[in-house]
Amino acid sequence: MPPQTGDPGTVQTATPREWLRVTIVHVSIPVILLACGGDIRWWQAWVYFLLLVAAGVGGRVWAEWRHPGLMVERDRSLSMKASDVKAWDKVLGPLMALTLSFPLVIVAGLDHRFDWSPVFPAWLSVTGLFLIAIGYAFATWALAENRFFSSLMRIQTDRGHEVCDSGPYRIVRHPGYAGNLLALPGMVLALGSVWTLVPVAVALVVAVIRTALEDRTLQEELPGYQDYTSRVRYRLFPGIY
Repeated sequence: MPPQTGDPGTVQTATPREWLRVTIVHVSIPVILLACGGDIRWWQAWVYFLLLVAAGVGGRVWAEWRHPGLMVERDRSLSMKASDVKAWDKVLGPLMALTLSFPLVIVAGLDHRFDWSPVFPAWLSVTGLFLIAIGYAFATWALAENRFFSSLMRIQTDRGHEVCDSGPYRIVRHPGYAGNLLALPGMVLALGSVWTLVPVAVALVVAVIRTALEDRTLQEELPGYQDYTSRVRYRLFPGIY
């Protein structure tokens, strides 16, 4: 499928510096996991390393190819330069990004180092890695499908904001969040850490609150979104929420 753009005359593409920043962020997460674990032979951590970088960096390359300027939009909203970013998401957006990453890998790494949890059988580790792969793939698909996939919540009137109802958005209304949440139990199993259930629970609460606020904002402010909710009933998980 060829790249899709909003207004080609005004598109700003990501700079090498922005790509470097994205790469450093996504590499630092599994590096901290390995450092906390203190075990260079921890194969589950290395597979997680590959999955995270493939989704986090490779997925953004795919999304930017399809929607030139998306990386700039995401960076602009994340730096809060956009005046129309919702006040509540200036707190919940960074908090969700944090709870989905560093606390999980720190706890899992220390658990591995100090043997806080019982040893998980290999088949559970493989199952967990499969869940991570499926979750990250679903979230990456959402990012590449939606050219309005901003880092923080704002109605992008300057970019001709429209409802995205294709791809994974035919299944749930917030597939980016859903994919990342699906990966959470996968991390518990893959990294063999019962104690990661604590940061996982925190991440889930933050994600559900943010999803509810974002969905309400879209229903109130984005034309066509209420009609979309009548076609796609669930926000995150079909039959549940």
